[in-house]
Amino acid sequence: MHYKPVRFALVPTLALLTVLSGCDKKTDPAPPPPPQKVSVVTLHPRSVNLTSDLPGRTNAFRMAEVRPQVDGIILKRLFKEGSEIKEGQQLYQIDPSTYEAELASAQSNVERYRSLTGRYKQLIDEQAVSKQEYDTAHAQQSQAEAQVKSAQINLRYTKVLAPISGRIGRSAVTEGALVSNGQEMALATIQQLDPIYVDVTQSYGDMLKLRRALASGQLLTAGDNAAKVNLTLEDGSEYPLPGALEFSEVSVEQTTGSVTLRAVFPNPDHVLLPGIFVHARLPDGIADKAILAPQIGVTRNLQGRPTAMVVTPDNKVEQRELKVSRTVGQDVLVEDGLKDGDKVIVEGLQFVKPGATVEPHEAEGNAAKPGASAPTASAKTE
Repeated sequence: MHYKPVRFALVPTLALLTVLSGCDKKTDPAPPPPPQKVSVVTLHPRSVNLTSDLPGRTNAFRMAEVRPQVDGIILKRLFKEGSEIKEGQQLYQIDPSTYEAELASAQSNVERYRSLTGRYKQLIDEQAVSKQEYDTAHAQQSQAEAQVKSAQINLRYTKVLAPISGRIGRSAVTEGALVSNGQEMALATIQQLDPIYVDVTQSYGDMLKLRRALASGQLLTAGDNAAKVNLTLEDGSEYPLPGALEFSEVSVEQTTGSVTLRAVFPNPDHVLLPGIFVHARLPDGIADKAILAPQIGVTRNLQGRPTAMVVTPDNKVEQRELKVSRTVGQDVLVEDGLKDGDKVIVEGLQFVKPGATVEPHEAEGNAAKPGASAPTASAKTE
């Protein structure tokens, strides 16, 4: 018999040697990952024109209600509704017959008392009548003359005239309607649309901040453009003609804490009509050395405060809490938290955290050049 015990014994021995030799080898550590690439924008101070975007409504430059000044029946309406009319143009004709009769009667009384006064004047010299009788006749003559003037005025009022020039609206009465002096309802309304007012509201607190900033020199006045106002219409389009700020209200609305500002705009084509909603852009001043940060690089922390990730000189990520006041196009105006030369991360934010090492690259077309002017800043407090 032949036995082969050695062959069977070698297999587990070799396996054991393999395991033991593997235990003696050391695992090489994995190489560290390369720094995360991020896009940054380097900040530099810029000059910014500051403005306030305020809601408002248009109002007619002048508005007058057409009302009757005598009683009577409307015989004619002499205008087309919605048309342009001139001051002094006749709009209605009230039946004049009653007032013509009153005028004729008053004129007749004047002639009668004038004749009586003349006769008494001759008789008083002859002492045929007393001085008192003459004075009474003279007073009656004066009264009759006053009645003539009153009748003439009333007759003239039967022609209802336009008190101002402008566009006249819908007529509230038709021919045959009875109207009276002092009635509550106006016959029609005339509105002057060129120029036109725009009334906007601004919070009193914002107005105080603006005045203090101008007084302290933090903001510079906008020079010749200080009074210019621009409009955005309801459909988002820009009104082509600039307006001018006229005045601000002298009192504060108690329920809203706001003041009213009034601007006047040329309106030759009557694009602006009374009562439409608009946004007015008013100049506040100029921030001479403003720091602007891209909005895409500004986030908010758990407390809701704006923050930005900044790359330090040693390429470490640092989180900064910001004080932001306004939006400026695609940027925000930073009052505190960033300075000249800071590199704000605008791409790759989701891959980094404070303290991480990164490889920064300037974002194409987004680098802010020192001294460059920025777009107009609209007021939007953060």
